Amino acid sequence: MIDLYYSPTPNGRKISILLEELEIDYKTILIDLNQNEQFTDNFSKISPTNKIPVIVDNDNGNTVFESGAILLYLANKHNRFINKSNYWEIIQWVFFQMSYVGPMLGQAHQYLYYHAGKSKFASERSRNYAKHVYSILDKRLSVSEYFSNDYSIADISIWPWVARFERHEIQIDKYPNVLKWYLKILKRPAVVKGYNIAGEFHKIPVP
Repeated sequence: MIDLYYSPTPNGRKISILLEELEIDYKTILIDLNQNEQFTDNFSKISPTNKIPVIVDNDNGNTVFESGAILLYLANKHNRFINKSNYWEIIQWVFFQMSYVGPMLGQAHQYLYYHAGKSKFASERSRNYAKHVYSILDKRLSVSEYFSNDYSIADISIWPWVARFERHEIQIDKYPNVLKWYLKILKRPAVVKGYNIAGEFHKIPVP
């Protein structure tokens, strides 16, 4: 049994989707970010960064924070979605998501969606970075069905961010390889189920 401390954000959804794909038992503990529950004393004990997601593995007592670390922990523990023959290829794309896709598209959420119109400079900068992210993803997917040879944690890490393409002011049909990949993954029952497991319901955008 895994305890998943969660909020319905792209980082939270990475883990709930992987847990659904792994078909293992887990319990969801919703952390309401709007109520600053991530800063409570109890949560701070397991998340020194005061961020979600966090898992507690009740099989062995391990606590893991940071979404990328959690993906690696679960995939390696269950030896799934991390094909060892393509291990470093998968790792590269997971780290690219952590270092560039998430931070740049996260800024787009702030300046193009939550605080639209507050800063022309920030909006234009975020818009251009979002386009750059999508162009990199599209180029990769022009030569590979997934980010590695097979569906992996690399895809699981990136997909929930692309699922917010509307917030990024991205016309996803201009990135045909991303669109094809996005729709293929959307057909996976575990992805659909894992997208909304707790908190406010959000309809998955369908281009």
